[in-house]
Amino acid sequence: MSDWQPAGYKRYRWIVADPDLLGGKLAIRGTRISVSLILECLANGMTLDDINQAYNHVLSPDVLSEVLQVASELTESFHVAA
Repeated sequence: MSDWQPAGYKRYRWIVADPDLLGGKLAIRGTRISVSLILECLANGMTLDDINQAYNHVLSPDVLSEVLQVASELTESFHVAA
């Protein structure tokens, strides 16, 4: 078993971004669940309980809070194509 740990994303405890995990997509620490998947589930009407049932109860309320914080942060940034 290796001691590899994915790189944390900014100051977040539960959000990681590492090229060796899901191609660098933002993910939930200790899982192979992406932030975008959680957001898609929420957008489609799933609750945290629904998501936890679907993914073996790996998400705590702290995780959801960070997912929403990072989503808010990312939607506040904008990119201008040159």
